[in-house]
Amino acid sequence: MTEMLTAKEMQDLLHVDRSTIYRMAEAGQLPAVKVGKQWRFPGDLVESWLKNQTAPTPAANVDFQSLPDLSTLNAPNGNFASMLPLDCVQLIQDAFAEALDVMLVVTDLDGQPITQVSNEIPLYHLLSETEGGHAMCQDTWRELGKLPALEPRFSPGFAGLLCARALVRMGNELKAMVIVFGVAPPDWPPTTQATHELAASSNIPAEQLNTTFDTIFTLTPDQQKTVLITIQRIADILAHIGDERMALLGRLNNIARLSTV
Repeated sequence: MTEMLTAKEMQDLLHVDRSTIYRMAEAGQLPAVKVGKQWRFPGDLVESWLKNQTAPTPAANVDFQSLPDLSTLNAPNGNFASMLPLDCVQLIQDAFAEALDVMLVVTDLDGQPITQVSNEIPLYHLLSETEGGHAMCQDTWRELGKLPALEPRFSPGFAGLLCARALVRMGNELKAMVIVFGVAPPDWPPTTQATHELAASSNIPAEQLNTTFDTIFTLTPDQQKTVLITIQRIADILAHIGDERMALLGRLNNIARLSTV
């Protein structure tokens, strides 16, 4: 006798909400029968239906053996980059960075970059090309991940420039950070002594550093507030994209399991 699946079991199988299951059943888009007021779904027909879904869609070309391990991605230290369509994320980040007139980057919680830096300023470009300067930037991002505050707030970073981070949360786990940096503090530009200290630590001549100081992003207090609100919204968008991608991978894994039966 054919096993009959419930709407809840179909919901878990397809990773969609129950109203979508009912709507698809009513429209004849799912193999379903109505028993009284309840929808039931014949298991063998559902299996055939799922296999047929792969024929006309891009999923048919998916190498199921290469799908990420969902249990690994869901782990507290799971690879968040694997959850994201990085080309899409980069475009989103670039657009926001230009609109806000700041530099943005997405990193993991250890400050390792997931995306490329958007809207580079000359000072950052100089620092990123030397070992000492690159380490200085990485240290700033790493320290941001250690801050106890959950809300974004500006604090001094490399070269005394202001930076802030918004946390990307998926479920109960923190997965990544959206970082804004390269914003001038109130006492910018740095003193001669501070410039020489930066030159020594970055191995960049002070004269060369001085030529970049007037290109630093300057924000009013109101603009800073807008930036802090916006980077948290960006973080929330990335969390949503990650959730959607995880749901898609879940559906593909379900199809893969059924395909091997």
